[in-house]
Amino acid sequence: MSRKKFENMHPRERNRILDEFWTMVALLESKDEVRGFFKDLLSASESVMLARRIQIAKLLLSGWSYEAIESQIGAGPTTIASVHRWLHGGFGGYARAIPKLTKELQRQDKVAERRVEESVPLSAAWMRKRYPLHYFLVNMLRGGEDLTPPRKLGR
Repeated sequence: MSRKKFENMHPRERNRILDEFWTMVALLESKDEVRGFFKDLLSASESVMLARRIQIAKLLLSGWSYEAIESQIGAGPTTIASVHRWLHGGFGGYARAIPKLTKELQRQDKVAERRVEESVPLSAAWMRKRYPLHYFLVNMLRGGEDLTPPRKLGR
């Protein structure tokens, strides 16, 4: 495929192909579909570079300094500054996505904790799972935490 410079593309053509790309990504319904799509689309090093930018954004939002991020992840100050600039002056994509990611990771941690608790025979969690009707009122009063994954993460 011949290489076409971004600046030389007609704005209408550029918008059309980018819209197709965003639509294609939005149509992917499961984590496995997204993983397969990006594995086909990106090389392993490109995938890691994108993932590292997300990690940098998470750390910046958590209040980490450039030096701490540099030593933790091994990213250069230029990359960290670019992510910081996109985080605070971009289109808001990082700022909207990172809290969603944090919430999903917390949900996954709760699910893992619950699985461990439920695997211990005769524990309270094991009993509630084994005899749900006996603990119906207790489960109702606990509020029935919603630990189901978002629609897009379902397998």
